[in-house]
Amino acid sequence: MSKSFTLVKEQNIPELNSVAKLYVHKRTGARLLSVINDDENKVFSINFKTTPKDSTGVAHILEHSVLNGSQKYPVKEPFVELLKGSLATFVNAMTFPDKTLYPVASQNVQDFYNLIDVYMDAVLHPLISEQTLMQEGWHYEINDANDPLVYKGVVFNEMKGAYSSPDGILETRIIASLFPKHVYGVDSGGDPRHIPDLTYENFKSFWETYYHPSNSFIFFYGDDDPEKRLKLMEGYLKPYKKKKVKSVVPLAKPFKRAKKAEAVYDAGGDQDIEKKHYLTVNWKLPDTSDAVLSFSFRILGHILIGTPASPLKKALLDSGLGEDLAGIGLETNLRHFIFSTGLKGTRARHAKKIEKLILNTLEGLARDGIDPDMVASSMNTIEFSLRENNTGAFPRGLAIMLRALTTWIHDEDPFKLFAFEAPLNEIKARLSADARYFEKLIQTHLLDNVHRTTLRLKPDPELGRRFEEEEKSRLAVIRETLSESQIAELVEHTKKLKLRQETPDSKEALESLPVLKLADLEKKNKTIPIEVLNMQDTKVLYHDLFTNGILYFDLGFDLHALPQELLPLANIFARALLEMGTETEDYVKLSQRIGKSTGGIRNSLEAAAVRGSKESVARLFLRGKATSGQVKDLLGILKDILLTTKFDNRARLKQIVLEEKAGVESMLVPRGHIYANQRVRAQFGESGWIKDQTGGIGYLFALRDLETALNKKWSSVLKKLEALRAAVINRNVLVCNVTVDAANWETFKPQLDSFLSALPASDAKLVPFNIQPEQEKEGLTIPAQVNYVAKGTDLYQLGYQYDGSSRVVSGYLGMTYLWEKIRVQGGAYGGFCVFDSDSGVFTYVSYRDPNLAATIENYDKAADFLKGLDASHLSDGELSKAIIAAIGDLDAHQLPDAKGYTSMIRHLTGKTDDVLQKMRDEVLSTNGEDFIAFGEALEKVAQSEAVAVLGSQSAIESANVGLKVTKVL
Repeated sequence: MSKSFTLVKEQNIPELNSVAKLYVHKRTGARLLSVINDDENKVFSINFKTTPKDSTGVAHILEHSVLNGSQKYPVKEPFVELLKGSLATFVNAMTFPDKTLYPVASQNVQDFYNLIDVYMDAVLHPLISEQTLMQEGWHYEINDANDPLVYKGVVFNEMKGAYSSPDGILETRIIASLFPKHVYGVDSGGDPRHIPDLTYENFKSFWETYYHPSNSFIFFYGDDDPEKRLKLMEGYLKPYKKKKVKSVVPLAKPFKRAKKAEAVYDAGGDQDIEKKHYLTVNWKLPDTSDAVLSFSFRILGHILIGTPASPLKKALLDSGLGEDLAGIGLETNLRHFIFSTGLKGTRARHAKKIEKLILNTLEGLARDGIDPDMVASSMNTIEFSLRENNTGAFPRGLAIMLRALTTWIHDEDPFKLFAFEAPLNEIKARLSADARYFEKLIQTHLLDNVHRTTLRLKPDPELGRRFEEEEKSRLAVIRETLSESQIAELVEHTKKLKLRQETPDSKEALESLPVLKLADLEKKNKTIPIEVLNMQDTKVLYHDLFTNGILYFDLGFDLHALPQELLPLANIFARALLEMGTETEDYVKLSQRIGKSTGGIRNSLEAAAVRGSKESVARLFLRGKATSGQVKDLLGILKDILLTTKFDNRARLKQIVLEEKAGVESMLVPRGHIYANQRVRAQFGESGWIKDQTGGIGYLFALRDLETALNKKWSSVLKKLEALRAAVINRNVLVCNVTVDAANWETFKPQLDSFLSALPASDAKLVPFNIQPEQEKEGLTIPAQVNYVAKGTDLYQLGYQYDGSSRVVSGYLGMTYLWEKIRVQGGAYGGFCVFDSDSGVFTYVSYRDPNLAATIENYDKAADFLKGLDASHLSDGELSKAIIAAIGDLDAHQLPDAKGYTSMIRHLTGKTDDVLQKMRDEVLSTNGEDFIAFGEALEKVAQSEAVAVLGSQSAIESANVGLKVTKVL
């Protein structure tokens, strides 16, 4: 037992199969939470309470900057060097309004310790020079004394992207409206108009103030040695003494009356702005320290707006006053809970109606009561979610830490929200004693609570242009005040920064970093059990995996059974199955039944090329999950929706279409790189085209056409949905995927056989879609202050034959050349390359990029970079790191449901265990010649005409690279 730490509290947490121990470091007062269990995906994080006083983004810029070299690891970007050669399952850093987090995760214990060592030195001993602030935050860029000044910087451009998203602005403004004159009233991420006010002195002072062990919250989770955790931290914390850090987040003073607030967003020169307004009503709720209240609010939030059946969501959407819900919903990560909802895609004149509708609906619920089925549905949904603890690709330990920090960072018990059984039982007891428990919560915390704001977010078609002009004007005024010698000094600063960015790290510095050895890597692929059966003429895939008693059941319908013109309707059809109601239940009762009797059913669509073939997999999935006691209910619901869904509710279908459309539109700015990448891939082969038509820009255009058709040609839309049902609800075009342990499988098998026998069976003609995409340069205009630039080609079409080494080379290219050229030197938030080994399509993509033509030029030079690699650039150490990173990618951590789904997709696309092992062998044997060979293959990308750019019209037109302009937003 460590003598340097005092054990404050220890608790067995059966809900997490864990023991949690809370310590305090005697010398510094640093807090350490150690969660001990058998999860191989180990998590570590050091977290600091950070309370910025302005919107210069100092906390966010510092989060980037401490990962730019430290005393022990004096390389420019240890963070990137780690990513190049680690088996990490998570490496990142995050800025919240009141805290900054530095989490890492790995399944390999030595890798885990390496990551911890680099991160601890980064936060405690960073080399944060003025040049660091210039690169990661902001600087004046001027290459010649006659040039105008411009702002550059990674966070500056990242936040320009964030401020181009109406939903992003809305969230920031909601929080600011509820917390005036409070730490939550400023933007910790940084407002692009205020980021250039950050001085180096304030930047350095922020680190000196907050990045001290006395202000730290250290977290461990997983199956590593719990004693080693304390010994490791002892070494890092030993040199420090206790320091008083003023970082308290005060409770907000309550309002005396409700308030109104307004904000604007860039509507991108769009003259059709009448239906582009947002209106939300927002409440500050009590602080997050009461566990019973915390889980009660989660359930209440779900009751009110969590499903199509939720009464507040239904009232808002049924009103026809907007296209989709807007607002934060329930915010649980700050000192106070926030509840916020409203509508987007509404008109200015509807603002008062929407506010009144929200308050009247809540009054009606408090007075007349909530449907008990809705309460039961939400109770089961939240409870199932807590027990399943399914965090997807996000490490479970990290989700647990975020829950702990909700209370821990404000000096409350961090265990409060771990053990959910007691609070849930208390809620059930209160509900049993008083059936109006949730109605009283509505009355007390929403209706009687005057700490409320009504926020209007208005579209401004001139805002983007004004911002641009204001920025140019501000820079011009600053330039006028500068003497010739000061301008010369800025030119020199720009040159020095570029020189630093272009100068590689020394061999000695790079060798200081801890790295794994190739000998540490597993030579054999991890396999996933799969059994292929035929039941009722249907292919059934079964995966014998431990799932804690939960059955994961996927139904995949082959979309090649469809006429091509119906393909864009596939996701709408799937949502209609789940959200339109059946012959015996309206959609409210159906939604409540799903919530009450299962762990949930969701739809997804999969499109992937089949290995070594021109064909592709195109399947529409319904994905359900249930405990063993709920399996019968799950199958009953699936049978009802597949056989008896009624599509004839035009108003409800229109709501679904408007929600989908608003959802895609709101994602264009935050995920512009994904849409640009899909758009390029749509120009090469069926799988890429399907993804664009069912989830990309092509889908957005189809949704707009569908909205028009719903208004003018309702009978034709109805016919299409019925035709779609007739074509795909057919057990002969179905694949079933089951993931559960062997004992539960034996019980489920006869039930599955009975379920399949009830489905229609008919001959189906499965034919490829007749697509002949042409390569073109496409400029897609959206209201954004940054661009998303993609370019690509089909390497297989041009003669390249796949080798597993391409995974190593493309990973290395992304973390070296593209990172340096697109992010470090170009100022974009990210630059990537993606190679699909099944389709052969290779693409370059940038994220929140201030450049366009220069980015394409850098893409076109990437092949020369690879071909020019020699022993001095690609040492054995660099090659080993690249191989390790590729293996880490192959061995990404997955939870049981994801393993079962992955195994199914591999089966459908022809990726056998033998194929995967050959790929791994080729990854492990990659050499320098493979880099040159892949570089030669990438020369063809430079000649490609396939380009897609999402960005502002002015940026696309002024780039002068021959883009055909299409307006998207």
